[in-house]
Amino acid sequence: MDVAGVTFRRIALPDLGLHVAEAGPDSGVPTILLHGFPEFWYGWRHQIGPLAASGLRVVAPDQRGYGLSDKPDGLDAYHLDRLAGDVIALADSCGFPTVRLVGHDWGGLVAWWAASLYPERIERLAILNAPHPGIVGDYMRHHPGQWLRSTYVGLFQIPGLPERLLTADRCRVLRRALTTTSRPGAFAAADLDRYVAAWLQPGAMTGMLNWYRALVRLPRANPPRVRMPTLILWGRQDTALQAGLAEASLTLCDDGRIRWYDHASHWLAHEEPDAVNADLIDFLA
Repeated sequence: MDVAGVTFRRIALPDLGLHVAEAGPDSGVPTILLHGFPEFWYGWRHQIGPLAASGLRVVAPDQRGYGLSDKPDGLDAYHLDRLAGDVIALADSCGFPTVRLVGHDWGGLVAWWAASLYPERIERLAILNAPHPGIVGDYMRHHPGQWLRSTYVGLFQIPGLPERLLTADRCRVLRRALTTTSRPGAFAAADLDRYVAAWLQPGAMTGMLNWYRALVRLPRANPPRVRMPTLILWGRQDTALQAGLAEASLTLCDDGRIRWYDHASHWLAHEEPDAVNADLIDFLA
């Protein structure tokens, strides 16, 4: 895939293999980028080059269940503890004692959780439109509007049906979801073709949905605080996540701040790449 300066390899973790995109100097500060649903490493296509050019060593995996990475069976394989553990196992496999961690959407939930569970391994944390998992349940109880925005998660719990719905007609529902919830032009036709190819990998749609199916099993009481410097980038026009989730997440941070994007949606890294890249480079490098 023609993202300048990016190389690819498969990295064997103790219990599965991940396909990763890499860029930047070997001696650069290790920086892991975690995509969300329904993306894969390519969701960071606007960020990888500029971050690498700033001197960071960038590693962007297809997370488990996605793209060309392994897709283990069963919901237990997608428990948030396992997903956070993949971040640390990936750092270990790359020889990184510590990393700077960036996550968007589901990748943001994983990044929050890894930062809470493994604070000694995460130097800096940057989150794009993703709440800390520890605040979501309480927030939804007090903000029914967010509960209404999240009803699709209930649909995803049904075995088999969402897979058929989301893969029909070259994944028409997902393609439409990306284009109707983002600014016009954020996802070009050629980009959507690449997403479709990733979504139609054998087992991928079930793996992707299993993240949601496993989440309802997660006990989220009294999450550990986030100790490292934390930057939350949040597009206020997000149709799925209320901005209050960013503020609630900030209350768990010892050293955090929010940078609001008033005119960006959930897909701010695609809609405002130059500004997002500048904010990330300023914070990470």
